[in-house]
Amino acid sequence: MKLDEALLDFATDREKEYLKAVNKHGSQKKAAQALSVNRRAVDKAIARLKNRASRQGYSPEHDMKRPVPDGFHLKGTSTLYDGDGNQKLQWVKSNIDHERQTEIFREAVEGMADTLPRIKPRKSGPEDINADLMTVYPIGDAHIGMLSWPEETGEDWNLEIAERVHCEAMADLVDRSPASDKAVVINLGDWFHADNMQGVTQRSGHSLDMDGRYAKMVRVGVKVMRLCIERALDKHREVHVINVIGNHDDTGAMFLSICLHNVYENEPRVIVDTSPSAFHYIRHGKVLIGCHHGHSCKPDALPGVMATDRAKDWGESEHRYWYMGHVHHQALKEYAGVTVESFRTLAAKDAYAHWGGYRAQRDTKAIVHHRELGEVSRIHVRPEMLKGAA
Repeated sequence: MKLDEALLDFATDREKEYLKAVNKHGSQKKAAQALSVNRRAVDKAIARLKNRASRQGYSPEHDMKRPVPDGFHLKGTSTLYDGDGNQKLQWVKSNIDHERQTEIFREAVEGMADTLPRIKPRKSGPEDINADLMTVYPIGDAHIGMLSWPEETGEDWNLEIAERVHCEAMADLVDRSPASDKAVVINLGDWFHADNMQGVTQRSGHSLDMDGRYAKMVRVGVKVMRLCIERALDKHREVHVINVIGNHDDTGAMFLSICLHNVYENEPRVIVDTSPSAFHYIRHGKVLIGCHHGHSCKPDALPGVMATDRAKDWGESEHRYWYMGHVHHQALKEYAGVTVESFRTLAAKDAYAHWGGYRAQRDTKAIVHHRELGEVSRIHVRPEMLKGAA
């Protein structure tokens, strides 16, 4: 028995080892014996490999020898044979493999982030802290990079204003919050206004009002989050960071998390959630908080999502909350076992929101939770309360 070595192009490192062993020893049984592994492990690995190759268009036994590029998957093939059964023509149709392209993107960002300088750990954190408390800083739809022209919208917003307002708001919230043991900085999605250099939304192709180049937006966005984290470290022993994926920044949220994770790799007091999931969770005693942007799952479905995703935590908690962004206005509804809340934004309205008649107020909050009692207090900041009012 000899396997097609062209399959190596589709194989993982372990599958390559198995394939080479099969070709060297003559059978999958002998390969398993030589490698001291279970025969079924080799059989399953080879089957997975063949299946993966066929999904990308490579299956010689079916006259499929033209694989599609990495990041795509085979949609179908049409083959024309002559009267003698010889192949004359073949049409290969492919689709974008979104899951694989996301994986490729993450691999690329992780590779680039490896070279980022690491933050040196602080010598010590605050001394007088309340171990029962957790302070959550939910930041609704920052839309850093968005441009609002006041003559059209009645409000001014650009990169300079976004940086100043978000940094001053975070500083004010931290100053007025208790010195809790744990802090959670939650970017509820749409931290960046755009996810590409074209300045259009990925799903609908909607044209966005942008202030400057994509690189400038990224530079300011990363800087603002860094300053939020550093400010929280002044007051809290441990800072957790969650960047929820929004509809404006599907990939931006992921690269932000990966970059921050690498930058704070040597700082044990900063924990960055790098999960690419649309749903994130944080637990503090009997408190369980879920985070979701709100663009892909309706609020009334979120209680069931939490109960399924975190069954053990659900059973052990008494105070359960979902925090959402997306809609830019404040709304709160109690369901059986959990409260679902959407948060306002500090950002001004862009032309799309202004013309659509959206007129929600602007603010951000810090929410204090007790490990036994749940939410015990809130602190509010509006743009007009800040030193350099927007």
